Amino acid sequence: MRSYASDPSGSRGRRHAEPEDPLRTTHQRDRDRIVHSTAFRRLVYKTQVFLNHEGDLFRTRLTHSLEVAQLGRSMARTLGLNEDLVEAIALAHDLGHTPFGHAGQDALNECLQSFAPEIGGFEHNLQSLRIVDSLEKRYPAFDGLNLSFETREGILKHCSQANARRLVAVDPGGVAQRFLMRTSPSLEAQLCNLADQMAYNAHDLDDGIRAGLLEASQLEELPLLRQLRADALRDFPGLSGRRLLFEMLRRLLTQQVHDLISSTQNALADLCPASADEARSMPELVQMSPDAVEHGAQLKAFLNRRLYRHPQVVETTELAKQIVRDLFLAYRENPGMLNSDISAETPLDRQVADYVAGMTDRFALREHERITGRRLFN
Repeated sequence: MRSYASDPSGSRGRRHAEPEDPLRTTHQRDRDRIVHSTAFRRLVYKTQVFLNHEGDLFRTRLTHSLEVAQLGRSMARTLGLNEDLVEAIALAHDLGHTPFGHAGQDALNECLQSFAPEIGGFEHNLQSLRIVDSLEKRYPAFDGLNLSFETREGILKHCSQANARRLVAVDPGGVAQRFLMRTSPSLEAQLCNLADQMAYNAHDLDDGIRAGLLEASQLEELPLLRQLRADALRDFPGLSGRRLLFEMLRRLLTQQVHDLISSTQNALADLCPASADEARSMPELVQMSPDAVEHGAQLKAFLNRRLYRHPQVVETTELAKQIVRDLFLAYRENPGMLNSDISAETPLDRQVADYVAGMTDRFALREHERITGRRLFN
């Protein structure tokens, strides 16, 4: 690893002191704890854009997390960063997502803002941190997974100022401090953020076409994809269908990976951070070129216009929100239905949100039908 990488031997440590493992580094141990967690297993039945009942081949939060980890590790190796830390962050970054993707998150946030605005709403990044800090119950000496500072820092990708202040009040100088100080996270965390964007843009194109909501011809609206298609057909005349799509997406990811590595290497050479902590004090150094950023913005706008706002997706999203709202209200009115111990130390609304957020898509559907007697999805 290079001098600016996060050195596991120099970790800022865990919230609860533990003896070091003789066979694994700090961040390898973090990764292993994440993989064996209950929340990680649930990701297999939590979806991205398409709901679990809509087909077996669409991405789930689990397959997405694996794709982010693969992209992240590959780029980290070339950049001389801590691959194990990148992998740990990538595998944990979506642990806090609700059932039904962003629809569930929005519905839970609306519920909390309506009934308990003082506790800070719902942010899936903050929920991921809650899971690894307290909600997992696996160890005799502490709640949570007791991950290292560096992994926890990477998990908390976004955080509102209000929630950052709440976190800092109970953990001064902790992982939320940077949101108040306007400093950067580790280079490994920065890398995961961009790997996440690369992965979901590419696979949402694939899933959208597989679902029949996007037409391959619509990709021609984007100059970059139009060029990638022409390049693929130049090298493989007669290529068509899914093979052509896969080749375009492969080239898209390859181009983005090469761009990120080149742009980041240039930024590192310009500013020469001597350590991981020095890199945190600088503007984010893991970056892409202006052209790549513009192409990414165009792709995101395309997906928002053509896929995320597609009438079929909007209809499904509204039904999913209704399910989450109904579940929240039902458990709030009758906490005895919660399949967990009620804590006097945590506001009831937060405990209800924790319970609903932990559900898989199919469990939420079954619970909603059991409680309301209505089946909203066939």
